[in-house]
Amino acid sequence: MKRYQHVILVVTAILLIGGLFGFTQKRNSARYLTGPTIEFMDENEPFITRSAVNKLLIQNYDSLTGITKEKVVLKEMESRLSEHPMIRGAQVFMDVEGGVGVQITQRNPIGRIAGSPQVYLDADGAIMPLSPVYAARVPLITGPAKEHLEQLTAVLLDIENDPFLKSSVVGVEVAKKGHIKLRLREYDGIVYFGKASERAQKFQNLKAFYKKAKEKKVLHGYRDIHLEFGNQVVATKKE
Repeated sequence: MKRYQHVILVVTAILLIGGLFGFTQKRNSARYLTGPTIEFMDENEPFITRSAVNKLLIQNYDSLTGITKEKVVLKEMESRLSEHPMIRGAQVFMDVEGGVGVQITQRNPIGRIAGSPQVYLDADGAIMPLSPVYAARVPLITGPAKEHLEQLTAVLLDIENDPFLKSSVVGVEVAKKGHIKLRLREYDGIVYFGKASERAQKFQNLKAFYKKAKEKKVLHGYRDIHLEFGNQVVATKKE
């Protein structure tokens, strides 16, 4: 008899727990959403507005507020966001109270390719459209850039990650066979960089030469600066 009582108690407890769990799940899924709270995770200015992000989230609704949790699929929201040309990645999550959080990682432009239409080259070496809300201050790229994206990306990433180069290099020209020329903000001549090989040494040589020539106030006396000849700088004086 005691054995049956024990079984009855266990079954009753399981039913109560199951019922409580089902009630909680039903109540939780019926909660209305709030938000969203949108956070840009990178240091760039927003290339996409919060309003545009919100529209990608709500799709066929006027607002997230008032939508029940059961009608929302977070993965679908993330997928729609990640397909936007300004967005590199997105995470969408929801707290127990129905608050929706969105974390956006934008694509990072490192150069602007001249042409019609103009486009950006991003840090992943991919083409990126211009933003209608913000223009990135990056070097202008001329010449057959799309034929040499790999080495262009390598050179521009070095420029992007060096404070002096980032503030100084305003133009990058791709010449024959992928040879690269640079234009500097405070120098009216041309810097012949050559191929992307030995970039660290070339940039180090350029910075050392630039600093020394500027200190001596002779920088503008040079027509061009060549970095292609091994571990040296060859500068041609103006006639």
